[in-house]
Amino acid sequence: MGEWIRFFVEIMNNIHDLLIVVLNDVLGLQMSDKDMHFWIMGFIGMTTFACVYVVSKWLSKLPYGIQIIAFLYTLTFMFVLVFAIEIQQGITNRGNMEFADAIIGLWGFFAIFFIYVVIAIFFIFIRFLFRKVKNKYN
Repeated sequence: MGEWIRFFVEIMNNIHDLLIVVLNDVLGLQMSDKDMHFWIMGFIGMTTFACVYVVSKWLSKLPYGIQIIAFLYTLTFMFVLVFAIEIQQGITNRGNMEFADAIIGLWGFFAIFFIYVVIAIFFIFIRFLFRKVKNKYN
């Protein structure tokens, strides 16, 4: 997992350096590192918010759309959590920082969520049958 983190850190460092060159040298803005973080993270955050808002608005209109939104939010949380735990293990040397551990943790979420979906479908099917029988006798 350490190799993956180093790979992504290298990509981010290259993007950071490129932005410094473009914003400061080419455009002549003379922004500090803090200024760049403020503006770039602000724009990334607002762009992400706009995309998430549009997708959430669309999903909320679908049948079971709120459940889909809740699943996506939980999945995002789980990604952050499992990688934060692995990074914490690597920093503190308490446990082994392994990419496979993060993947297995996510698979655990998917497996238990799948059980939830099967149970939910079962109850939806029972309710459908109950309504069908009730409508037949009315």
